[in-house]
Formats: sequence, structure tokens, C-alpha cells
Amino acid sequence: MTESSVSAFVDRLAAAPSAPGRTNFFDDTIPENAVRRRNLEIYLREMLDRSPQVLLLGEAPGFRGMRITGVPFTNRTMFSGPANSLGLFGPGKGYELPAEAVDVAAEPTATVMWDVLVELQFLPLLWSACPWHTHVPGRPLSNRTPTALEAGLGTSFWQELTGLFGIDTIVAVGNVAHRSLVRNGLDAPKVRHPAHGGRSGFKQGLEELLLSGIGSD
Repeated sequence: MTESSVSAFVDRLAAAPSAPGRTNFFDDTIPENAVRRRNLEIYLREMLDRSPQVLLLGEAPGFRGMRITGVPFTNRTMFSGPANSLGLFGPGKGYELPAEAVDVAAEPTATVMWDVLVELQFLPLLWSACPWHTHVPGRPLSNRTPTALEAGLGTSFWQELTGLFGIDTIVAVGNVAHRSLVRNGLDAPKVRHPAHGGRSGFKQGLEELLLSGIGSD
């Protein structure tokens, strides 16, 4: 994957239309979304240098997480502090928060995700089956499980990332991602989603997969 292919990927993501109950927060017709596009490009370029072999595929961005930051499984506090022990999201790399982030509480699932990854010293590429924010129509500050159709609309994006990064293994984080992978003919492993008290199950699932050899050279 090259820097130009990162930009092309983000441009294609930004061109997808929003719909009632589904917001494309990268939409390039809305000026405020430019900061999120830049953040995503920075993340993908940071990950280029790390050559991840595993893609963790989640469900969909939350309104207090990627919906604000533009980066999978992150929240505003991760952009305002030092880099984590895996070397990501530190100051001076260009990450910015949009003005709307000020009054938004930090997404707890993102915190759990990165706490576990740091504990395991495991750095996969992160993405979602549906890369846009799905919410209750008319209630943008809510989260809604994406439908099979919405996950289907996101399929080409995780497939493109898999090819561009040379990913060896995709791991489904929760049932939505797993169903999406199965529908596309992949017999992918699944771990517990870290949300709603799922931290220990998520960590245990990743530990078992790492012991089985995923992510190793």
C-alpha cells in the first residue's frame, strides 16, 4: 500500500452517500469532515510502517468514537494525550479533533480495545464491517446495529484494506462482522466484542488466537 492508495481509499469512502439512519462522516461535501479524513489518512499511513498481518473487523463506528475522530476504535482522549505504548496517536503526528468533540464523552469501547491491545502488545489493523455511523433515524446521537445490507455496502472497503495491507488473517469482533465475513465466503475466527462488559471475553479470545499463531511471522 502506498500513500497515494491511502488517499484514494479515503476519497472513495468519502464519496459514499449518507441515508436516513446512516451518516457518512467523511462526506467531502461537508467542510467539517475534512479533519476526519486527514485523521484516517494519518492512521493508515502510521499502520503502513508497521505492516500488520491481522485485521480486526468490528461492527460500526459509534457516535462518541470514530464518528468524531475518523479513526476506528478511537475517542477524543486518545488524540489529546501522549502516544500509547504501541507508538500510535501521539502529539506531533497531525491528528486533530473537530470542534464538535469538546462536549462529547469518550467512547468507552475504544478505551477497552486499546487497553487490551497494549496489554497483549498486539497491533492489528482496525476497521468496521460498516464504516459509517448507523443510528436511529432522526437521532444522530445514538448507535444502531447495522443491517445486513449496510454491512454489505461496507464489504468492498474491508476487502480493499485486506489487499492493500497484505493482511493474512481477518478476525471478526462480534457477530455483525462475523456474519459479514461468512456471507463473503470467509471462515474467519470470531472474538467477543469488547463493548457491554465484553472486555475479559475479548482479551481471552485474542490471547487464544495469538497462542494459535495468528499475527506471527
